[in-house]
Order: sequence, then structure tokens, then C-alpha cells
Amino acid sequence: MKTEYQLSIRLLTHNIRYATNVPFQGEELWTTRAPRLISELRFNTIHCSEVFVCLQEVLHQQLVDILDGLNEQHGKEAKWDYTGVGRDDGKQAGEYSPILYQPAIWDLQLSKTVWLSETPENPSKSWDAASIRILTISVFQHRLCKRKIVAMNTHLDDQGGRSRLEAAKIILNQISEVSEDGRIPVFLAGDFNSQPNQEAYQIMTGNHSPMQDLCNLVPPEHKYGHHHTFSGFGCGGTAPTRIDFLFLNSSEYTSPGLALKRGHWLAKSYAVLENRFDDGVFNSDHRAVIGDVALQ
Repeated sequence: MKTEYQLSIRLLTHNIRYATNVPFQGEELWTTRAPRLISELRFNTIHCSEVFVCLQEVLHQQLVDILDGLNEQHGKEAKWDYTGVGRDDGKQAGEYSPILYQPAIWDLQLSKTVWLSETPENPSKSWDAASIRILTISVFQHRLCKRKIVAMNTHLDDQGGRSRLEAAKIILNQISEVSEDGRIPVFLAGDFNSQPNQEAYQIMTGNHSPMQDLCNLVPPEHKYGHHHTFSGFGCGGTAPTRIDFLFLNSSEYTSPGLALKRGHWLAKSYAVLENRFDDGVFNSDHRAVIGDVALQ
């Protein structure tokens, strides 16, 4: 009897808050936040090689700091690498939405950046967007079992409702194109600046979308932590919201007992982590979101 092979994967997404020189009330400088953030990433990935870490609001020096921190115990041969570019010039300027991965496990076969605007091939913004916004797209192949996966990471505009709406449409078109109309598994991570009842989320999970919120695929007993993913820095009356998501693609839906299956994917667990502990320091104004999934 043939045994069905499953490839277990951990997905982690976190808006780490860019390294500002003028912090908000309750916010510490990056030099204070960095070791706490790196410890979070190290702890939640140390026992899982098949892992992707998707970050938002990452300036180039922050990316260097994080990779140095994750790789410091591995000598000359780095364990972790990344794909992605700075949004302002397609190189190192401005915020990245990088995807971190382990090259010993995953072979990077394609990497590209799409600007979420009317001119998606060039650094630009459109409609009512306050800032330039990007979608990082990568295709990986697992070196052992040869399964392919499309990884996507984004950060939508915090000001423009129309720009979020149009960006979601661009992302869906990219998902269809790069996944070969759903034949390749896709996960999409990011800060959407859109709550579940708002425009971008509604487009991403609508009737004409192949994507579904991982949170909704996991039963309550397999969830851990907070509900809200944005907390602020504890000052100024900022209301907590759920705006950071992990989405999975497919066109099928069944229920195999403890977990819910959607096409290529088996959703195993979902968590929203804490971003402040006893020392009172927020590692970011967002909380990390983690999903444990499997490819079948």
C-alpha cells in the first residue's frame, strides 16, 4: 500500500516596524528591538528547516542585522538567505518585503518584484497610495522531494483604500500567472492594512479568488495566542486590529478530521505571538503570525 507523503512547512509573517530615528511614544529604537526580534525568529524556526519567514517594513540595515543574527552560529556558510528588493529603487532603497529561506533546503528558481501600481515593472505608486508598495514573488523547489512552491509577500498601503483594492487585484493576477492557474501551491503573506470586512481582504477571499485565510482553515483547538495582529506600542489609544495574514491557494475544500484541507494544502495550526514580555519592550507594533501547514 502506497503511503501518502506530506511535506511539512512552517510559515511566519511579521511586520517588524522600520528602524525610525523618531520613535513613537512607547517605541524603542531598532538597536533595542533587534535582539528581541531576532530571538523570536530564531526560536520559532530552529527546529524546522522547511520554513519561510516573510517580513515587512524592513530597511536594508535591518535585513543585514537579522541575517547576521540568524547566521551567527553557522560560520562561513550561511544557513539563511533572502529574496526581495527595496521598494524605492528596486535595489536597496526603501522598505523591503523579503522572504527568508534556507538554501540547503530550497532551491530558488525564480524571484521578481511587482510594484502594486499602474506601472508594475517600475518603482511607482498609483491611485490614492501614500507610499510605494510591492509584491515579492519567489518560486522554490524542495531539494529532496522536488515539490515546487510559490511564495509571495506584500505590504499594502495604510492610507489609500482604492490602492489596496487595486493591489489585491494585481496580486490575484500574479497568483494565477505564476502558479500556472493553480497547478503550483501558493502561499501569500503580509500586512494588508485591511481588516476582514474591508476591501483588500474581501477581494483576496472572494468567490473569484483561489485564496483562503489560513486562520479560517484551522479549528479552534489548533490555534494559539492572540486574535489581533496589530497592537501599536501601548500608547495613544490605538485600537488593536487583525490586518496581517497568511493565505493559501486552491480550488478544493474537504475536511479530513482534525484539520481542514484546501487543495494542495493541509492546515495544521495557526498562532499569533506576543510582541512584548516582562521587560516591557515591544519588538514591533505588530505581532508575528505563524502557520504550520503541509503539502500533499
